Amino acid sequence: MNEKLSVAFVHDWLTGMRGGEKVLEALFELYTDADLYTLIHNRGSVSTIIEKRRIVTSFIDKFPFKSRHYRHYLPLFPTAIELYNLKKYDLIISTSHCVAKGIRTPPNALHIAYIHSPMRYVWDMYDDYFNEENLNFLSRRLIPLFANYLRMWDVTSSNRVDYFVANSKHVANRIWKYFRREATIIHPPIDCELFNISHDSDDYYLIVSALVPYKRIDLAVKVFNALDRELFIIGDGPEKKRLQKFAKKNIKFLDWLPARDLITYYSRCQALIFPGEEDFGMVPVEAQLNGRPVIAYGLGGALETILGYDGKNEGRCSGVFFTEQSEQALLDAITQFEKLKWDCDFIHKHVLKFSKERFLEEFKKFLNEKLNEFYRI
Repeated sequence: MNEKLSVAFVHDWLTGMRGGEKVLEALFELYTDADLYTLIHNRGSVSTIIEKRRIVTSFIDKFPFKSRHYRHYLPLFPTAIELYNLKKYDLIISTSHCVAKGIRTPPNALHIAYIHSPMRYVWDMYDDYFNEENLNFLSRRLIPLFANYLRMWDVTSSNRVDYFVANSKHVANRIWKYFRREATIIHPPIDCELFNISHDSDDYYLIVSALVPYKRIDLAVKVFNALDRELFIIGDGPEKKRLQKFAKKNIKFLDWLPARDLITYYSRCQALIFPGEEDFGMVPVEAQLNGRPVIAYGLGGALETILGYDGKNEGRCSGVFFTEQSEQALLDAITQFEKLKWDCDFIHKHVLKFSKERFLEEFKKFLNEKLNEFYRI
């Protein structure tokens, strides 16, 4: 890459080492001295590679309770991201599922936005996040007004992006639907070398997820309450306390774990349960790298990473899909899964195409093409 360029990365927030942060970490290999702008930074919450960057935060980072309740400040996010002054940079790469792609950029700078999702809070998952049954009187009246403003801002700010990159075909379709912009698809990177094939398993099932409404962890908890099978749920989020209240003793909750510990849980599980509609879904890929099958809701990015059982390909598939988010559908999928034989080596090889090396090669090629076009080199 051209190291002479002055480069800035823009990321929504740094509060945990999830899929978006793993993409950011990989992209830092392209520009080792780039600065990083983000709304909020909970120190120590992300990898050392990210932490040692020059990190610039917004005024929201000084607000009370921002560490866990930063989403409550959502209406202020557009203002916070627009206050940054990036005039000294030649290249700006935003990685966004909320407002990072709306950064103001100077006319002589190239802005490439890697989109994990258009702002799901106000678009396709608005009803999941802001179900009226769970809102008080004031919220039911104020939230629709804020959501309308955020939708208008989201569409308008999309014009500040020179080129879009989507993490999946599913997300590229939504970028077109909401912004009417084309996007190049580059699947996220997985560090395949961290994972090993496991041919043996224990009796438990596994969920690794942020505990937010659209992930539909509640569906899995209800099913495993009825099954009385052991289920480990690794993750954190605003839904955690609610889920814990109605989960039975066979369901165990763990906080986010270091990569090595997490791999141990992947490698020993019967299967990964993936009940939500995801934009791409790095977790199912990680589970498959360990040779473990996935029981997933058959919509969204899961269709691009999991080879589902079709009634004939036993031993040559990597998971089972269920087609509606209901307890019975998930229960039927688990029952079907337990009747099948699985080839761990096949499952592992199926997802090697999502390696970090492949990601960096594709992104560098794309970046060089767009830099040449933009600067007419």
